[in-house]
Amino acid sequence: MRRRFTLLLATLATAAAATAATAGGTTLNLVAYSTPKPVMAKIIALWNQTPQGKGVSFSQSYGASGAQARAIAAGQPADIAFLSTGDDVNTLVDAGLVAANWDKGAYGGLAADSVVAFVVRAGNPKHIKEWSDLVKPGVQVVTPNPFSSGSAKWNILAAYGAERKLGKSDTQATSFVQKLMQHVVSQDSSGANALNTFLAGKGDVLITYESEAYAAVAAGKDVHMVIPKQTMVIELPMVVLKNSSNKAKAQQFVSFVQSEQAQEIFAQNGFRPVNKAALKKYASRYGGRPVMFRISDPLFGGWRKADKTWFDPSKGRMVKIEANVGGPTGAGS
Repeated sequence: MRRRFTLLLATLATAAAATAATAGGTTLNLVAYSTPKPVMAKIIALWNQTPQGKGVSFSQSYGASGAQARAIAAGQPADIAFLSTGDDVNTLVDAGLVAANWDKGAYGGLAADSVVAFVVRAGNPKHIKEWSDLVKPGVQVVTPNPFSSGSAKWNILAAYGAERKLGKSDTQATSFVQKLMQHVVSQDSSGANALNTFLAGKGDVLITYESEAYAAVAAGKDVHMVIPKQTMVIELPMVVLKNSSNKAKAQQFVSFVQSEQAQEIFAQNGFRPVNKAALKKYASRYGGRPVMFRISDPLFGGWRKADKTWFDPSKGRMVKIEANVGGPTGAGS
């Protein structure tokens, strides 16, 4: 009798747990790059007010994009990955955790866009306007470590691409990147950490996401944002993991993130919407920028080619450049 009673209690407990999950007890694991933490808090709160999002909780992890992707590949629980480069999503593709055609979905698999921008001191005392100003004598630059940070990869490629768009050869543009790195005084692990280093007083200019620059200005920091005439569009992917036990609910959240309502939250917080209706509403803020290029430009050939050329840990261009300037030379640096 006692055994039957115990089995009955176990059955009831299992049923209760299933009922709780059905009633909205779902927890989604969101693993993301460092900078969107504040805006994601707003978007999650907004989704929790909808019928689909009611009762859904989130376990959230934020850090350097490359490190986050490697952690997921190594087994960190994740239902949704919000990373700063398609290169980092490819890490998950190669681990069998994300579909190879992830970029064929709605909005190319992107949650938002940004562009590479400069943050300078109040009054712009070093008169920073263009990439060439970053390599003038005495100018100190802050940019993250390209072997851990997606932000850093965008910055490197933007510097190279800007020179190519100005008519420079591959060799000349690559030499410019090395010259730029000679002016770098700090290579933090992530874009967020690099911003903190700059705000603490180090360097004359920070190369970062436009969204990060807007956030610093909005927070009342004594800095100014500059967008160079030649800059790169930063594409920010959000994907659902193939092994997610809450795949349907995770996809509902990603679809909400791409909705006009959520995209306006992005726009209000310095990110460029991928949703055309939302972008149109904020055209005065994000329109009219000259000479913007993307990772799909033949100069780069997409993330697979760009990663092999620039960031391969054994033979990429940045390994040699960093060695020449005394910087980090591997993912563990």
